[in-house]
Amino acid sequence: MRKVLSLLLLFLVLCACTTKEEKKRAVKKVNFEKRYAQIKDDANLEMGSTYLPVYSHVYQMHENNNLYLTITTSMRNTSVRDTLFIYKIDYFQTNGNKIREYLKQPIYIKPLETIEIIIEQNDREGGSGANFIFDWAISDKKNPPLFEAVMISTYGQQGVSFTTKGTQIYN
Repeated sequence: MRKVLSLLLLFLVLCACTTKEEKKRAVKKVNFEKRYAQIKDDANLEMGSTYLPVYSHVYQMHENNNLYLTITTSMRNTSVRDTLFIYKIDYFQTNGNKIREYLKQPIYIKPLETIEIIIEQNDREGGSGANFIFDWAISDKKNPPLFEAVMISTYGQQGVSFTTKGTQIYN
């Protein structure tokens, strides 16, 4: 009986440790409301837009066999002095339909700061041709923002990962 109780206690301790470890690794979502920016009309900012291709899945062997991916979208302020302002973050499907809008009003990103949006592996709405559009503003056009994505998936001993970079677009 003592052995059974000891094993049960050991099992409970191990489960509790796993739970704490999982909490440490939990993805922290960006609270955009805490980043809302008040921008003066006379701020003299350079406006821009960036297109970032992402993939919520890629094809494996044939078009009916998909490998689903987790997407980490990075918004990086490359300036060491100036704040980056993001006015719009929109996520689109392969067919060009908008899936979601992330912002209700502009946000700021501090110098050299990076913020991320995670599209989880089980979120399959985007498809093989998903993309983001970012509208942004900076005061020094010599240091434009950098938008990147890392897509990753692992199944058993197989894994795939790759990156994409945003490209500035002109409307």
